[in-house]
Amino acid sequence: MRRAEIERQNAWMLARHRRFHEAADIVADAFAAFEEVLAVAVIGSVARPLTKEVPRFRAFARAGIEVWHECKDLDLAVWLESRHRLGDLRHARDVALTRVAATCGVANHQVDVFLIEPGTDRYLGRLCRFATCPKGKPECRMPGCGETPFQRVVEGFRPAADLLAHAADGMLYRRGEGRIRSALDLP
Repeated sequence: MRRAEIERQNAWMLARHRRFHEAADIVADAFAAFEEVLAVAVIGSVARPLTKEVPRFRAFARAGIEVWHECKDLDLAVWLESRHRLGDLRHARDVALTRVAATCGVANHQVDVFLIEPGTDRYLGRLCRFATCPKGKPECRMPGCGETPFQRVVEGFRPAADLLAHAADGMLYRRGEGRIRSALDLP
């Protein structure tokens, strides 16, 4: 494997990480307009500094070459006082990402919004990606999916105990304080 290919792969992973940070800011700003949104934080791999690892890509894996971690999506935790406008929240996310698609290049299906209960930090479900609820897709048939419109239940998903472990470090917005930081300022 040539050094240039390794450097190209590393540059691509760093650029992807940055695009997810840009998307986090865009979505946090869209969500801040909703009075029921108490806080928005980046969680998951995008919230932490990248580490090097042997990736799943055959050529790199076979040779045991480490490159920067591949962030596959952006995970956001959103604390909500009410879930009565999840459809509007979903629409705001999609419109905001569509508006900047040419620059940030992150699509709505690459942004997972974890709905969190204030006070308890209990995971409630995810914000649905579909424009109608229920959509009639196989994932809509999960027990409990759509009981609250646009609140998705992901088959087999059980939140890890440390789901929100780094949420304070990735906090972007808090009602009463406004924007706390830009995701671009995260490591």
